[in-house]
Amino acid sequence: MSVNPDIAAYLQLVKAGRDSGKSLPMHQLSPAQARLEFDQASRLMSMEGQGLCAIRPLKVPTRDGQALDARLYRPEDADGALPVLLYFHGGGYVVGSLDSHDSICQGLVERANCLVLSVAYRLAPEHRFPTAQQDAEDAWRWLCDQAIELGGNPGCLAVAGDSVGGSLATLVAQGAGSMPKLQILIYPVIDASRGYASIDRYAEGYLLEKATLEWFYSLYGRSLEDRQDPRFSPLLAALDPGQAPALLVLAECDPLLDEGLAYAAALAEAGVAVDTQVYRGMTHDFLRMDALVDEAEQALDHIADALRNAFAHPVV
Repeated sequence: MSVNPDIAAYLQLVKAGRDSGKSLPMHQLSPAQARLEFDQASRLMSMEGQGLCAIRPLKVPTRDGQALDARLYRPEDADGALPVLLYFHGGGYVVGSLDSHDSICQGLVERANCLVLSVAYRLAPEHRFPTAQQDAEDAWRWLCDQAIELGGNPGCLAVAGDSVGGSLATLVAQGAGSMPKLQILIYPVIDASRGYASIDRYAEGYLLEKATLEWFYSLYGRSLEDRQDPRFSPLLAALDPGQAPALLVLAECDPLLDEGLAYAAALAEAGVAVDTQVYRGMTHDFLRMDALVDEAEQALDHIADALRNAFAHPVV
């Protein structure tokens, strides 16, 4: 199947900008400029939040004494303790922010009737591997400790993320300690240690590009050897059959498709319950494209259904 026509039209605009010299591929920008342009593009591809939830800024402490910016989203007029979803934004460990993924978080709050805690882990190259993984682990432990104070139900916690945020969510689910009720992995980065056919098949012209992926990895990793670490490439980890059930939301026209499918297969082989959804004609990052394609809304609905089902059976 070819790429969705509405996304194709957007990609043509991107190509025209490059051909005219008015814009550059992300991997030819500085990290600071790439961050600015990523957030600007987010406002073009996604509709603004509907304002149906209350947003509270927070600080999440880390093991090295720093504090991460975070936002707690809560449904308006909600009473009592609610389930909580911890969300990590995508962006290759280099770009992405609380702002770039605000609409996703608001959409999930509205659909799943839960709290969403969005955490801004530290970015590369200022903070290289394994900083993001440690920040994610610290955020999960903090949420487990603070759930009641936040107005959440500590027996109903889940974790989610897109792209490298999906990788961080995977690592939380693989880690020791309190287990989430569900792990939601949205076109995740799962294996930087090797090449996959989909990386070459969609190497250029499908939003996320092979050269940009390599640029991300080079800025986050301290060396090529880091890519062999399961904290960088979660597919290399020994998978525990007792970890949380997984929902994988994948895009057909995405360089990361094959490694996402490989991880779904590895989870299933390990005995973990897996629901894999491949959205045809979609590219990487399509969940942030609700202004362009209906599939973004469909995927959010499916994620919300999975969350409600998982939260229906709290841990006592």
